[in-house]
Amino acid sequence: MQKHDMKSYHIYGMGAALVDTEIEVDDAFLAANGVEKGMMTLVDTDRRHELMEALKDHLVHSRRASGGSGANTAIAASYFGSDVFYSSRVANDDNGQFYLKDMNDAGVATCSLEENDGITGKCLVLITPDAERSMNTFLGISETLSARELDAEAIKASEYLYIEGYQVTSETGRAAAVEAHRIAKENGVKTALSLSDPGMVTFFREGLEQMIGDGVDLLFCNKKEALEWAKTEDLDEAVEFLKKTARTFAITLGKKGALVFDGSKFIQIAPYQVEKVVDTNGAGDMFAGAFLHGLTAGHGFEKAGELASMASAYVVSAYGPRLDPVKYEEILTNVLA
Repeated sequence: MQKHDMKSYHIYGMGAALVDTEIEVDDAFLAANGVEKGMMTLVDTDRRHELMEALKDHLVHSRRASGGSGANTAIAASYFGSDVFYSSRVANDDNGQFYLKDMNDAGVATCSLEENDGITGKCLVLITPDAERSMNTFLGISETLSARELDAEAIKASEYLYIEGYQVTSETGRAAAVEAHRIAKENGVKTALSLSDPGMVTFFREGLEQMIGDGVDLLFCNKKEALEWAKTEDLDEAVEFLKKTARTFAITLGKKGALVFDGSKFIQIAPYQVEKVVDTNGAGDMFAGAFLHGLTAGHGFEKAGELASMASAYVVSAYGPRLDPVKYEEILTNVLA
């Protein structure tokens, strides 16, 4: 591993490395093929082949990009101007090479490509006309991300460690998250984590508790995840419960904007209006990336929230989890001018 200067990176991210293929379908397709709408579902090779066969007439409209929730966040922060390092695992195949090049082209430093016989992870993102995304994820070699892929020196040289909650589904990924959290805490690096998906909270709660340990500095979640985490239907109760989990947090509220807690006070972040929502894939990831950039650039929680609100609104008004590079500068100018 190379040596890093102290605080070389604003953000050190870790999570799945997935090559996303976005495809437009209708609700009838989801129903006919047993796809759970609006959720992330893990699929094996047979199920992926089954879906690909059903989608063969749709693939002409597909789009490919490096993805995975944490990667989307890392890319967003990088495009806004943060120095970002990302740990993940890809195979030495076409998708793996595509993935690393795409990440590096976005300005994100990554681990080197490994020689192995695995398959790089893939995610079919099915977008319905109401802009909802239903994800069918084949983790491939990404499922074996482990502490071996961590760069301890890069973690120590970062302001924030950002952990993607989806790592909870992998035994080695979960252990890597716990180890990264330990390294960060022992070296004064702030910790951030996203709950990622309501299903993660429902079915992997114990694992998430292990990853969170005695608490994180910053937690990202949406309303559904917050309610599920607190085991309540009342947002006020959920907010109080989150204070036991994180020193600060941001809850995205869809069309109602977001609620941010800076450790002492609550800040209501107004929604940024867009003409039409076409694709919600990556909205939460973009929010986290913009928010982390805002904080590490010294703009404080309110400005970070405004930046994140506008960025996530922009991303849902276009297809794909990232924006045209010029849009990032436009958002920065609009919020920080």
